[in-house]
Amino acid sequence: MSDTTIWAVIVGMAVANFAIRFVPIAVVSRMDLPRPILRWLSFIPIAVMGALVAGAVVRPAGRFIVPWLNPWLLATAVTALAYIKTRSFLGATVIGMFAFVVIRGIVGG
Repeated sequence: MSDTTIWAVIVGMAVANFAIRFVPIAVVSRMDLPRPILRWLSFIPIAVMGALVAGAVVRPAGRFIVPWLNPWLLATAVTALAYIKTRSFLGATVIGMFAFVVIRGIVGG
């Protein structure tokens, strides 16, 4: 396969991806949506992030680790508690990173 073909495929995929995502956003952004739908849409980013994080936490590197030996899961619990207590995303992130290093040093991983 030539370089030109590869680049044509990449550019074509980028244009198609942009069109598929942009058109609905452009149309919906000009509409006055009812409050319940706006509230429902506001949960999409956190749901997507939760789905991405949950897989990495529960099965790091694609393998299951028992919960009490899983430093990712234990550090996630510490991070959640830190956020509940402080309501600071940055603070909880720093505490969670520190907790992960400490927990990984204790239980391995």
